[in-house]
Amino acid sequence: MTSPAHRSPAPMTNRPEPAGLADVLERVLDKGMVIAGDIRINLLDIELLTIKIRLLIASVDKAREMGIDWWEHDPTLSVGERDLASENRQLRTRIAELERRSTRSRQLEDAADREETRE
Repeated sequence: MTSPAHRSPAPMTNRPEPAGLADVLERVLDKGMVIAGDIRINLLDIELLTIKIRLLIASVDKAREMGIDWWEHDPTLSVGERDLASENRQLRTRIAELERRSTRSRQLEDAADREETRE
């Protein structure tokens, strides 16, 4: 008979090691995660506000697989879709024209004022 102090150690089980933040993030981005919820604010059974929250967390590749690619077509997010140099030139030309008109308008007003003071 063996005493409790002389027992052989229990066999090690193949337990997965705790996942680090990087592992969890990699899994979430690879598989995707959806969080959905509604917030309702009522006062005396009168609905004042309803907020519906739908949040999808996924990698860009996973989102494309699901058919989600709105960022590629949004002009505020897609620099490649905009020709910034051309837009900049157009705006500078427009500003210069407005400044010329403004200067010309002031010159005409000043000339009219001088004419009135002569009379």
